Formats: sequence, C-alpha cells, structure tokens
Amino acid sequence: MELSSLLLILAILAITLIAITQKAKSDRATNVPPGSFGWPIIGETYEFLYGKPEKFIGDRMKRYSPKVFTTKVFGEPTVVFCGASGNKFLSTNDEKLFQGWRPYSMQKLFRSTYQKAASASIPRETEVHFFRAPGFLRPEALVQYVGTMDTIIKQQLKMHWEGKQNVKVYDLVQLMTATLSSRFYLGIQDDDRNAKLAKLLDGMSLGLHSMPIYFPGTIFYHAKNSSNAIRKELQVVIKEKKAAIASGVQMNDILTHMIINSDPTGSYMPEHEIADKIMGLLVAGFSTPATALTFLIRFIGERPEVYERIRAEQLEISRSRNLSEPLKWDDLQKMKYTWNVALEVMRLVPPFQGTFREATTDFTFEGFTIPKGWKIYWSISTTNKNPKYFSDPENFEPTRFEQESVPPPYTNVPFGGGPRVCPGKEYARLILLTFIHNIVHILRWEVMVPNEKIIGSVIPIPAKGLPVRLQPHLA
Repeated sequence: MELSSLLLILAILAITLIAITQKAKSDRATNVPPGSFGWPIIGETYEFLYGKPEKFIGDRMKRYSPKVFTTKVFGEPTVVFCGASGNKFLSTNDEKLFQGWRPYSMQKLFRSTYQKAASASIPRETEVHFFRAPGFLRPEALVQYVGTMDTIIKQQLKMHWEGKQNVKVYDLVQLMTATLSSRFYLGIQDDDRNAKLAKLLDGMSLGLHSMPIYFPGTIFYHAKNSSNAIRKELQVVIKEKKAAIASGVQMNDILTHMIINSDPTGSYMPEHEIADKIMGLLVAGFSTPATALTFLIRFIGERPEVYERIRAEQLEISRSRNLSEPLKWDDLQKMKYTWNVALEVMRLVPPFQGTFREATTDFTFEGFTIPKGWKIYWSISTTNKNPKYFSDPENFEPTRFEQESVPPPYTNVPFGGGPRVCPGKEYARLILLTFIHNIVHILRWEVMVPNEKIIGSVIPIPAKGLPVRLQPHLA
C-alpha cells in the first residue's frame, strides 16, 4: 500500500474516532440545551470568531432556543445564555455556580512563560483582593481622580485635536485611554511611553479572541509579540517603582499597591506575576472605553440635534461652577442626557460582545442540565434590539433611558452584571463623560464616512478608524 493511501486511511480513522468520542461525551451529558458541537475538535469556533457575533447567536436562537443553546468553541462544549432571563440568571448566580474563564488565546497572551500551570480559570478571591478591595475603581475612590482626568483630557485635546482639520478618532481615543491607564494604573507620566503602550495594547487586544496559532502573519502572532513587549516594559516599570519605593517616594496607583501588598495567601508576588495581572487591567481600561467613546463620537457627529442638546447640558454645568477649577464628581452626576446618549450608543454597538464563565457544579436552567466544567458564554447583546424591550429597536433614541421610560432590568447590560460586573464600569463612565464635556466646549465635528463598516468580532472597530472633520467654536 502506498504511503499516501495509508496516511489518508489513518486520517479518516482519526477523524471518525474523534467524532465518535465527541458523540459519546454528548450522549453522557443528558438533557443538555439544544444545539450543535459542529466540526470535530474546532467545533463552531471559526463561525464564532470570524462571523458577525449577533448573526452567529441570533441564527442559533431561532434554530434552537431564544433562551439557551449549546455550541462548541475553543475546543470546549459551551452553553450560550440569551435574553433577559439568561442575563438575570448569570448575574444572580455568578459566585454560586460559575467562575471566570479565559479562552486559550487569552491564556497565552496574559500568562508569562514563568507560569507553568494553566490559568484558564480566574479565582474570585484574587480579583477581589487586588482590584476591588483597595477601592481604586470604586466610585468613592474615583472622586479624587476626576480633577486629574479632566486635566489629562484637556491636554490630550490640545495636543492632538485642536488646530487639526481632520483626525481619525479611533487612534486618538486609544492614545488617550492608554495615557489615562498608564497614569492611574501604573503611575506613569511620559508621552513617549504612553504612545508606545497604546500601539502595543491595540495589537494585543486584536488577538484576545483569536485562533491561538503562533505563526507569522496571523493575528495571534502579532498579538503575542505585542503582549511580550508589554510584559517586558512592565517589568522595567516594576523595577523603577521598587527603587522609588525603597527611596521613600509616596505613590498611589494600583501597581504600587500590588508591589507592596501580599496576595490572598500572604505571599508577595514575583515581578512576572505582577506584570501578568496588571496587564489584564491595562487591556480592560484601554480597549472597552476607547471603543465606546469612538462610537459615541460617531453617533453624536451624525446627529446635530443630539450634539446641540449635549452641548447645552455641558455649558449649563460650566456656568454653575468655577471655571478655574477642574471638573468635580458632582458635575458628572448632572450629565444625565449625555449619559443616556452613551447608554443608547452602547445598546446599538456594544463595546464588547460577551464574556466566558465555567460551571463549577452541575445546575439546571430552563429545564436543561449544564454539566460541571462546561463553559458558559454570556452574550450581552441578545436583548439590545429586541422589540419586546425596546420599541423601534434600530432607531437611535436616547430618551428611552429617561427615568419615566427606563427599560426593564437585565435588558441593557453593556458592563455585565452581578458580582462580576465590570470593575471598571464607573472608570469608563468617568472617561466618557469627562471627554464629551471638554470636546463639545471647543469643537464640533462631521463624520467623513457615513455608515462606516464595522469590523472585528468580539470588539467592534470602525474599518477606517472613524475619520472626522473638525471645526472649532469661535467663542
């Protein structure tokens, strides 16, 4: 028998064996939600990653169930929760039935070579200890950041927006969010470092949900090289920070807290582990606010009447305060219409599509059994355009979030919900409102590519970077 024929037979046998194994596994998991595991090994990963997320999920909601269905992505049997009932169930049972889980692409990007064990799951106690317990991202702590953020945003506008005729919004807001993350998370104030960090964070973010194939030309190859460069830069910053701490310099940022405080076990973390953990926070503080702000600028620029109402609200706030002082927390609470516009933008274009969990025990939902160890995908956009919750759902209408007509609970969850609600929710809100407050005082803009194509899967990106034409206010 020729070698090529033998190899073909062996390949067919291997595929058949895999298919039988997968069927046996699915048969053992009785009464699971309806759905399909797709192809052997890869399942439906390709359609999930490279199709339109709303279409991927919407098609399966119609085919199997509008509340829950089974698929297979990243080599894992995965249950997708949909609708308000799914949002509520995940929000109210997060600590009881689930733990966070990272797809393999994220594991490889966020894990240094020093970490031998897989870091797919995200222990709740670690997240609480380092990111929430110190209170850095809680509203009561963010109060003290408002003035500094206001100053930094004014500087960014002066350096990169004022005096320009045309700019690409996506690039500039990425630079701004990287600058803010660098300042508040790392305690760094260096424009060159921030510009370098913005490029690296962008490259890494694109590969967070991708096929983890490290080969030149792939998205993951570029993302992995970017993550390695970020980690190397962070280790330099950590050494600088340790030297400053040893000399008695007082600093108040998350990285300093991680260096001088022990982890939940009482041990001090090695430098490579600190770099891994802070990198996750940097990415979260960079990509989601930048995406949300980009589309906020787009929707406002396409609707002059919305721009004028926002500007009137912001000018009224300025008239009620001392303009020689920076913004205060109380000023942000007055920006009700502006925040309603932001909520409506995030309803129509969610800044990210969903997040993964892992079942820590067998449980039931809607009469179906979800086995322990199966992965859960929480899609935050399955309710956003449902006419049951939002009348004329394709229409842009910020007033739907006014108090007398606020949508039902668990129908618009751009930051997730429950115990694992995005810890940067208030931080992102602070960025969006402070930036809009400042830009409408000095500029108006015209979107140069109407209905610009949106690319990306989990994180939406304007194909051309959202070019706009700027016009300064004369007074």
